[in-house]
Amino acid sequence: MPPIAARIGVLFALFLGLLSIAALRAAWLATVKGDSLDNAARTQQVADITVPARRGAIVDRRGIELAVSEPAADISATPYIVEDPVKAAKQLAPLLGRTEDELVKLLAQEDSGFVYLARKLPAEQADRVDRLDIAGIDQTPTTRRVYPRNWLAAQVLGTVGTDGAGLLGLEYPFDSKLRGTDGERRVIRDALGEPIGVQDVKAAVPGAALELTLDSALQDKTEAVLAEIGATFRPKGASAIVMDPRNGELLAVANWPRVNANDYGGAPDFARRNLATGFTYEPGSTFKAFTVAGALEDGAVEPDTSFNLPPTIQVADRVIGESHDRGAVTLTTAGILAQSSNVGSIMIAQRDGEDRFAGWVDAFGFGKLTGTDLPGEEIGIVLDREDYSGSSIGNLPIGQGTLVTPMQMSAGYAAVANGGRIPVPHAVRRVDGRRVDRPAPRRVISEETSLQLRTMLEGVFAPGGTASEVSIPGYKLAGKTGTANKVDAETGEYSQERYVASFVGFAPALKPKLLTMVVVDEPQGAIYGAEVAAPAFGQIMTFALQYLKIPPG
Repeated sequence: MPPIAARIGVLFALFLGLLSIAALRAAWLATVKGDSLDNAARTQQVADITVPARRGAIVDRRGIELAVSEPAADISATPYIVEDPVKAAKQLAPLLGRTEDELVKLLAQEDSGFVYLARKLPAEQADRVDRLDIAGIDQTPTTRRVYPRNWLAAQVLGTVGTDGAGLLGLEYPFDSKLRGTDGERRVIRDALGEPIGVQDVKAAVPGAALELTLDSALQDKTEAVLAEIGATFRPKGASAIVMDPRNGELLAVANWPRVNANDYGGAPDFARRNLATGFTYEPGSTFKAFTVAGALEDGAVEPDTSFNLPPTIQVADRVIGESHDRGAVTLTTAGILAQSSNVGSIMIAQRDGEDRFAGWVDAFGFGKLTGTDLPGEEIGIVLDREDYSGSSIGNLPIGQGTLVTPMQMSAGYAAVANGGRIPVPHAVRRVDGRRVDRPAPRRVISEETSLQLRTMLEGVFAPGGTASEVSIPGYKLAGKTGTANKVDAETGEYSQERYVASFVGFAPALKPKLLTMVVVDEPQGAIYGAEVAAPAFGQIMTFALQYLKIPPG
């Protein structure tokens, strides 16, 4: 065979051999490995992406947005794909709000296949990142929680975590309603990785909206008044509640120090607490109204029952006097309440008896949850009747030895204001447009006793009363001051330097439509409720009565 023909034959044989090998390989891949390769191809060409549900908005009673969710993206990197970490870091730093050094360290992790560069970046910034078209930089769609009013009602609203779940405030107990249901989107890409088709497999279902009973304008004013208290008296903390006593709707729940809801992590732990439900304290003289209420209801006293009051009273081994020294006086039940007499309140409780007094403490809900929808509620501490000592009837009726919360006190005074029924204080009015059902207010005293108390509590603002310097033209006010020593944790004795000053009241006095409670923890420079809390009550109520157009009375 000629050399050329031989060479052609060899090449042809070699070609047939290679072709046969390729055919066998193709057949093997198609039969033996077909399913796995087909799955791999689909995985590379088809991607299922979670479409996050938009978290439901939280709005006030007038529809003003207090918490909303906006489109965002989590920015991540596959470091070994990023060709020039230094250049990429320089481009990304101003968009991600991080330093170039931080990003270089993350992008230079050659042994890492995944690293987050930013979480919940606003959509506008995420789009700018995308336009940089840096190989190895990816983003995953998500949403970010935003609080448009920043500081307003931050402790009430709470916050969410990086996973979008509610952590604190109303965001926590209503998380399952607010968060909605994520959807699923299928993206088909070509061999070059470019998307050529998008299919929504499952639509995202947005979360339900919460409509609150809070009023933003009233909330803002209440917080501003507390800020004045903070600046003037430099307390450890302060809280104020504005409630409609007829139904328990909370119109404002304010705390000081304030917290920026968009920077919850930047606030100290103590400032994040909602003191309205989470602060327990001895109420002092504000508790005397319940002492008198029980005695009136039991018929032990009448508003005009006269008492000859010595300067001090001995109860078992203790001698108890007034907050200010005085001589012997004669006061009626109404006068005892108006002038906040310790001696008189103890004598009223003694006349009613320890068993009946203990029963009224329980009936007014102390030592129990109010049922409010605000999370983190404490129950306080109430001494069981069987644990009373000989001197208990000397300190308990004047608000020492019992721990309460501002919310419990507000609910109790609501019964005084509304004809004798304790409502459930609540901040959420509607969920997803549907009104939330509430238990009916629970009767605790009669309408007659409630009216008697309201009339007597007007005396607190009259000449000689403990809040006589507070007035609102055109409106009759009713309320009670409170000043209580705090217990020193080291000695177990009452401190002579640390106090809680408070005031609770309502208006118009005979047919109340608004109730306001102010509690100030450890004020400096002044300690009495009449000096610290009562003027704040006056400021809040002056604004609220006019703002809500409540007729004078």
